[in-house]
Formats: sequence, C-alpha cells, structure tokens
Amino acid sequence: MRTRGDSLSLFIAEGFGAGWVPKAPGTVGTVVGLGWMLALLASGNLWCYLGGTVAGLALSVWLCGRAEILLGKTDPGSVVLDEIAAMPVCFGVWIAFHLPGGTGLPSPGLLLSGSGGWILLLGFALFRVFDIAKPWPVQQSQRLPGGWGITIDDFLAAMYVNVVWLAGLGLVRLTGH
Repeated sequence: MRTRGDSLSLFIAEGFGAGWVPKAPGTVGTVVGLGWMLALLASGNLWCYLGGTVAGLALSVWLCGRAEILLGKTDPGSVVLDEIAAMPVCFGVWIAFHLPGGTGLPSPGLLLSGSGGWILLLGFALFRVFDIAKPWPVQQSQRLPGGWGITIDDFLAAMYVNVVWLAGLGLVRLTGH
C-alpha cells in the first residue's frame, strides 16, 4: 500500500502529471523542463540557476529511483522528472555566452521574444534528438542503478546540446555573424 509520501514522490517524478499523457510523455516533460529552466533564469542570479539545476538533478536521481520501485518497472515512461531536471543543463553554454557580467544572468525575455524563440525551440529539439537517439555514452549510462540510470542519460543528452551550442556560438564569434 502506498503512503501519501509515496504518492507525492510519484506525482513529482511523473512531472506533476506531465508523464501521464498517453503519447510522448518525455516530450511533454521536456516542455515542463523549459518552464523550470526559464524560472531559474528569471532569478537573475547565476548561483541560484546553478543551485537549482544541481538540486533538480539530485531530486531527480532520488525520486526517479523511488518511482521505479513504486511502479515496479525499470525507467517507466511516465517518469519524466529526469527530462525536467536536465533542461537547465541544455542551456549552460548558451547562458555562458550571454552572461552580462558578474553573477547576473541574461533575461528570460531574451529567449521569449524575437529570434530568441528559435533558440528556445532549437535547445528543446536538440535535447529531444539526443535523448531519443542516445549516442554514446547516453545509452550506456542507463545501465546505472535506479534513479542514476534514469537521470544521467538525460544529463548526458543535455551535455551533447552544449557541444552543439559551443560549436555554433564559437563559429558565430569567429565569423562575426
């Protein structure tokens, strides 16, 4: 029998209900993750962004592992907290290129207006591609036990997004475009 704490843990691990959608729950969880990333960005403080990202990933490891036990399945499709927690990681290099100085962050408005929407969409799409394609070592990381295997593969997929940002933004700086 589940306790209230078990039900709450599962509700959070399932992305506050985002994982309950019948088709593409990981994609829906990633949309929720964009909201999490924008909320951290809205703090305006780099340390808050980094702390929230680390806390989200740690919570994901714990709650996703707990959800596996509660649901009796390995990496259940309804568990999407890993996608949510990984989204702030996806924009790490982009943020580094846009830091206004000190510990301040670029405004979320930079991603929500004008051509910034394309950046947001590109980060989202790249993450989904790497999360689904699972290039080395993303797929292999899923063999880690419990919540580690669930969360680390999304973290690594997010790191691949940063490699793309690094290449693209570096090229922009080199060419001056």
